[in-house]
Amino acid sequence: MKDAALAEVPAELIAVARIARPQGIRGEVIADLLTDFPDRFATLDEVRLAKPDGTVELAHLEKPRLHQGRIILKFKGYDSRNAAETLRDVRVLVTRAQLVVLPKDTYYDFDLIDCVVVTTAGQPVGKVRQVHNYGAAPLLAVQGENAKEILIPLVSSICLDVDVAQKRIVVEPPEGLLDL
Repeated sequence: MKDAALAEVPAELIAVARIARPQGIRGEVIADLLTDFPDRFATLDEVRLAKPDGTVELAHLEKPRLHQGRIILKFKGYDSRNAAETLRDVRVLVTRAQLVVLPKDTYYDFDLIDCVVVTTAGQPVGKVRQVHNYGAAPLLAVQGENAKEILIPLVSSICLDVDVAQKRIVVEPPEGLLDL
């Protein structure tokens, strides 16, 4: 999704795969997964396809299957290799209603982006611009004053209240964390 050549999609749609190339001669494509839940494809009947030119179309999914860490997809109406070739670099999107329900105190990274971060004392820290998943706990990359980036671990001992609906995170940072 970080490919600058790809057009933006509406916020209510979430990319779960990016089509790499045709697979075989019957209209199948192989796609890179952009989701932690590849099993979701088994229950999806329809998805949206976001083309590089910015158009988004509804597509009916047939015969999805996992293959060597990727997903092979077949869409109704795309029945030849030539038709599948037109899907190269297309993103496969789902609606929020099609998202996998997460356990309590677990969040989608995209829901944390643009959350305002404040301390328990009400001091503004900044806005979440990215979420880094390098190890044990995700790190919130918060843009503070003077465009300074502050990395805050997304752990319950520091992030006391995460309200993605209100786009607000209340933190109690350990001494010195905000000064790094």
